[in-house]
Amino acid sequence: MSTSATVVLIGAVFLACAVEMVEALTIVLAVGKTSSWRSALEGTAVALFSLAVLVAIFGPSLITVPIETLRLIVGSVLLVFGLQWLRKAILRSTGLKARHDEDLAYAEAVAELEATATRPDRDRFAFVMAFKGVFLEGLEVVITVVTLGTSSHRLGLAATTAFVALLLVILIGMLVAKQLSSVPENAMKMTVGVLTTAYGTFWTGEGLHVAWPGGSSDVMLPVFVVLYGVVAFVLIQIVRASQAKLTVAS
Repeated sequence: MSTSATVVLIGAVFLACAVEMVEALTIVLAVGKTSSWRSALEGTAVALFSLAVLVAIFGPSLITVPIETLRLIVGSVLLVFGLQWLRKAILRSTGLKARHDEDLAYAEAVAELEATATRPDRDRFAFVMAFKGVFLEGLEVVITVVTLGTSSHRLGLAATTAFVALLLVILIGMLVAKQLSSVPENAMKMTVGVLTTAYGTFWTGEGLHVAWPGGSSDVMLPVFVVLYGVVAFVLIQIVRASQAKLTVAS
């Protein structure tokens, strides 16, 4: 595996895991502080175990798929997810979509839990909320880990990177004891979008037997990263300029 591919793999997995787990941490902290730490921790543990099982089941099974087919499938999946992340980040950068607000998400989760204060199944509700938050946020991480890891035959590296990011988020969350509202989520999501889209483009081309200039990911991956980064920057400037003209006209 080339150096560029390794860097993109580590960067995409680490940032994707960090962003999603920050969002999951907000929900877990809300559950723990408002309802029950036991329910929050149990829900988190079951969710993480379920995600680990998914990686263990689907990761090795994909390795048996013919390499050309695997690269085409993986490339297509990464393109879909990468472009989705990139689209949302661009919309948030231009103000067309509200930025994700961890403080607001925390307040909404607390309000939902406080509404169950008199319910006899409150602990069960808290468990489900923690489980759902961690599982759904972690599902995109699993897809990123499995697709990037298996396509490059570095599933172990991808899983280890995700685990390190998870531990880092948990450690920071324990130290600050609050949702990480100061984390530059949009910038991180923009970076993940660029990296995964670049990787998806490369692997889709590999699956279609495209003859890349330079003949390797060492050459093409940095080119795609720069290309998508420039395109995202240009689109943001175009949209902002259009918004400014509309504001002046009105």
